[in-house]
Amino acid sequence: MEKQLPVAVRAHYQSAPSPHKETMLEMRKRILEIVPDAQEVVSYGMPAFKVDETIVAGLLANKKHVGYYPFSGSILKLFPVELAGFSKTISAIHVPVDKPLTKTLLKKLIKAKLTQAK
Repeated sequence: MEKQLPVAVRAHYQSAPSPHKETMLEMRKRILEIVPDAQEVVSYGMPAFKVDETIVAGLLANKKHVGYYPFSGSILKLFPVELAGFSKTISAIHVPVDKPLTKTLLKKLIKAKLTQAK
């Protein structure tokens, strides 16, 4: 059974344009497969995923991409090969609006964040 979306989080997905919304929801599904006990919250104005007390990922619809935020400025530089094809900043991956990140890549990013949080 799919996890129920908290009302505050749902509003963020509903307000996103297509295909951003579908990409964000697919990435949400993949993130919850990786960390099924994650609490869905709104942090810094975006849907985010909290494991214990650590925010491990955030998603935000931007004009030309979906932003994936690991909530750390030191995570993305750990994956130069995996992220070579993406536009990014220190703290965000610019995901094409119709190409969600793979579950494999999401797992690496979330695992790195959880390791860092310990």
